[in-house]
Amino acid sequence: MYRISIRIILLLIVLLCCRGHGYANRIRVCAQCQYTSVKAAIAAAGAHDTVFILKGIYRENDIPISKPVVILGEKGAVIDAENKEGIFLVAADSVTISGLTLNNIGRSHTKDLAGIKTLRVKEFLFENNTFNNPFFAFHIQKSKRGIIRNNVIHGNAINEFDSGNGIHMWHCSNIEVTDNKVDHMRDGIYFEFVKHSKVSGNVSRENIRYGLHFMFSNNDEYSHNLFEHNGAGVAVMFSKYIFMRYNTFRLNWGTASYGLLLKEIYDAEIKHNTFEGNTIGINADGSTRINVEENDFINNGWAVKFLGACYSNKFLRNNFIGNAFEIAYKGSLNSNIFDKNFWGEYTGYDLDKDDYGDVPYRPVKLFSYVVNKTPETIVLLRSLFVDIINFSEKVSPIFTPDALKDEHPRMKKMKW
Repeated sequence: MYRISIRIILLLIVLLCCRGHGYANRIRVCAQCQYTSVKAAIAAAGAHDTVFILKGIYRENDIPISKPVVILGEKGAVIDAENKEGIFLVAADSVTISGLTLNNIGRSHTKDLAGIKTLRVKEFLFENNTFNNPFFAFHIQKSKRGIIRNNVIHGNAINEFDSGNGIHMWHCSNIEVTDNKVDHMRDGIYFEFVKHSKVSGNVSRENIRYGLHFMFSNNDEYSHNLFEHNGAGVAVMFSKYIFMRYNTFRLNWGTASYGLLLKEIYDAEIKHNTFEGNTIGINADGSTRINVEENDFINNGWAVKFLGACYSNKFLRNNFIGNAFEIAYKGSLNSNIFDKNFWGEYTGYDLDKDDYGDVPYRPVKLFSYVVNKTPETIVLLRSLFVDIINFSEKVSPIFTPDALKDEHPRMKKMKW
């Protein structure tokens, strides 16, 4: 009898331990369910339970999550904050939120209201959600080891001062931001003091400031993203060890716009990207030891613009095609290297048939120098006068940097 009792007690202990995982409860939310409120259902749920929200509109805001739960929405499940406050306030580890539509987040000049907001959490998954008219869609603070995946964010930002960002992260690490679509926010994606994180497969377009904004964030990678029709494509500032690969920066056009801004960046790699139709492809200021390799610069105003204090950068095996100006340069060369690039305007020859021009190419035109000094002269861009002064400077360089040249220009466009 004693042995049987011990066995029963041990079995009960095992069942109770398993309840939090394999035997978690599933709580339904709907107009006819026991729980008609999302907030009430989450409050009633136990650790690791699933809250399943059925189709319908739930007019709620400021929903706290203080335990590890899974929140799933049926297609057509909408939570509407009615422009009052934020929606989910996540303060627990291991929370999943998926399949919901979150509408009409409130706006504030003193609080960062968001559809999903976290503080000091880890191991989270936010995926397959849609945000309409958010102030911030995601506001992630001091959190780590999370995934933000396959969400759609539609904002209606008009001015920078009264709008928020799509995916905003501050003091975070080891976050994956993948396959999201963001439009009409202030910044599509914003990183500040974020490290060891990845941004991949996202589409960030028609945001009023930046498609992606990096500040004081090291050891991060972004790849296979599209940044299109933003106030400016991407700004990477005061950061190091950033890897930028297979991105497209396209049609970021305006008087102060660019595909990619590098400001005080060190030890970075820019490889296999496409810069097409931007006012400036890459705008570099105070950037050092950047490897720019195997990129396409196509039909930009300026392909690359150096503003100063740029040291030991390498531009290797890139295609420069159809740009109004290929390189604009201020200051001394500072050991920057241009080698083995294809220049669409190169007219040299290749007598030894090794696919490299026998005559070096100088990518800085005199007219580019003139426009830097006097921007209004841009109206003369296609004139015969400009062709004459560019040719004269090419024959006998005086104003343009004599040492800035590609000793081995490619004769044919390269394919990667």
